[in-house]
Order: sequence, then C-alpha cells, then structure tokens
Amino acid sequence: MIHIQQLIKYFHRGSINEVLALDTITLDVRPGDFITVIGSNGAGKSTLLNCISGSFPPDFGKIFLDEKDITTWPEHKRAGSIGRVFQDPLLGTCSTLSIEQNLALARRRGLKRSLKRGVTAEDRRDFRTELKQLGLGLEDRLKDKVGLLSGGQRQALTMLMATMVQPELLLLDEHTAALDPKTGHMITDLTLKIVDRLSLTTLMVTHNMQQALSMGNRLVMLHQGRVILDIEGQDKQSLQVSDLLARFYELKGESFPSDRMLLV
Repeated sequence: MIHIQQLIKYFHRGSINEVLALDTITLDVRPGDFITVIGSNGAGKSTLLNCISGSFPPDFGKIFLDEKDITTWPEHKRAGSIGRVFQDPLLGTCSTLSIEQNLALARRRGLKRSLKRGVTAEDRRDFRTELKQLGLGLEDRLKDKVGLLSGGQRQALTMLMATMVQPELLLLDEHTAALDPKTGHMITDLTLKIVDRLSLTTLMVTHNMQQALSMGNRLVMLHQGRVILDIEGQDKQSLQVSDLLARFYELKGESFPSDRMLLV
C-alpha cells in the first residue's frame, strides 16, 4: 500500500539551526495495516506524516502509494487518496460553515469543481445517517455552524469527514492528545469502529504508550528521525509499557526521553 524508501527531511538546511528530522527512513505499510507510531518529542513522527500527506517535501527518498510514485505530488492531489485528522480539532473543519456544508466539502474531496448545488436533499439524508452513528445528536444540527461545537464533537466530525470518501490511507496525528480523557476515549472508540468497518490502512501517531500497545496490529518507534523498532502480531500483543522501555534502553543505551508518554 505505502512504500517509503530512504526518506530524508531537513529543516533550516545549511544554517546554524539545521535539523535532520527524518534520517533515511524506510517503511512498508501493507493493505489493512493499523500502525501506531510512537517516539519522544522531535523523533520525527509528525514530520513523517507531513511528508506522506504532501505538507512537507522530502529532501531525498521516495514515497509510493499503491505502486504510484507520489513523492512530488502536491498535497491537494494526494487528498483524494489520503485522509488525515490532526491533533487540533479546529484544523479539520471550517468553523464558519455549517455541519452539512463541511460534510459536503468532504464528500467532494478529490473531485473536480462544478456548479451543482452545494448540499442536496440526498446529501442531507446520507449525512443524517452517518452522523447518527456518532451518537452525539449532530444529525439534528445540520444547519448549525461548526464553530458552535465542542472540541470532541468537532474531532468526531473530522473523523467522519476524513473517511467519508474512503481513503486508501488514513493518517491520525495525535488526534486525541488535545482532548480531555473522557472525550479522548470516545474518539478512540470511534476510531476503532471506523477503521474496522471500512478496513482502513492507518498510521496513527500517539503520545500514549498504552494506547500504542492496545491499538492496531503493528507498532513503530522513531528516535532521532530513524525507525528503531517495528513489531507486530504476537510480539506486540504480549508487550507491556515496561517491556517497551526496556527495548528502548537495549537499543539506545539510554532511558526513554519523554516522561509525558509514560504518565497517560
């Protein structure tokens, strides 16, 4: 599904502030994989997702999606194949548009612009059906501005929008990190339901080690821009957080550098 080959990404290259964010990363993502990605701050997690989505161009290397070389494709060209949910609930929706207008835009992702009506009666019927599955009562608020919704409601709406046109790949960038624990659990449950129902190939960056161990079929750990651990199947299922920390120490000879990931 996704083949990332020797990916390198610098920031501020050639200056005294030069940072090597991704250091020759190679990663194969199979159809149906649900990969959780962990690592401390600055490990390259979000940068990796930004390169895959087209937000950042890599300095070296290749990215293939379903055997197509998309390395130089702009972000909008990838949007029809790649869905994404960000950490900030405000980023995935337009606050000045209504719920139905946001969903209509999502439904037309990757299609050519036309002069047809923005929201049709058929759209509204479908939107109500989809929104009802969220269990948040949003199916009765189609005309409400999205800016009136809570952070959790907006993130749930963003999840629906990102998968309304079934993507070849779903990218989740710490999409529960800005939410309170109760709302975060709700979004986590919703994520599992959507990914399972649509059999979505998914990459999920998380700051929560326990979440990374309990979700998905593979776990990838990044450190200083490199993949240092890639485990799956029974090896992943049997791991505890303490085992993961021991693996890190064994590989790097140092303690894991982010207490934040251990306290959630």
